[in-house]
Amino acid sequence: MGGLIVKQPEGGDSDFQPIDAGNHHGLCYRYYDLGTQQLEFEGKSRDVHRVLITWELPNERIEINLEDLPKVISKEYTLSLHKKSALRQHLESWRGRTFSQKELDGFSLDNILGVNCMINIIHNTKDDKVYANVGSIAPLMKGMAKKEAENEVRGWSIVNDGFNNMPEDIPEWIKTKIQNSLEFEAWSGDDPSANKYDEMNPPGPTDDEDQIPF
Repeated sequence: MGGLIVKQPEGGDSDFQPIDAGNHHGLCYRYYDLGTQQLEFEGKSRDVHRVLITWELPNERIEINLEDLPKVISKEYTLSLHKKSALRQHLESWRGRTFSQKELDGFSLDNILGVNCMINIIHNTKDDKVYANVGSIAPLMKGMAKKEAENEVRGWSIVNDGFNNMPEDIPEWIKTKIQNSLEFEAWSGDDPSANKYDEMNPPGPTDDEDQIPF
């Protein structure tokens, strides 16, 4: 076997280091509509509309191709503002207030793009590996300076953007999730009903409430 050989080190990905548990300064810079996913719950298959939200952690750094970049963390949610949904709980704790009925009737996730927060990261162990996960979200602590995003800030939705306009830099693992959605299956099969489902991004509230971050 000639040429330069590269292989996985003994023990697998032993250099993998999760982000430290605890509170971190975060900034939401991206969300992806994952479409309707078929999930197993208590032994039954359910069709659930999902969304992935991603934050930069400006004080946690990583070097990629000799470039100093913020580490990032993502969390997948069911796209729902039901009173028991994790998304609603996290958004309300992030805002520091509950949603009004007007907001519950339609809240655009564009409102969270570029918004700073505190993210409490917890560690979970699976298959002898430790993973960092978003435990809770809160507003910045008093006196903390807001930061600007270092990555491009944007959201992507099936309804508003379409599969033909998927970002070129979308990570493969996210693209795979999207391509596993029922909407993508219908679209790739030329089903005219592919885009005829409830809109995920209705207009946000217009009330002028400066004390609310988004």
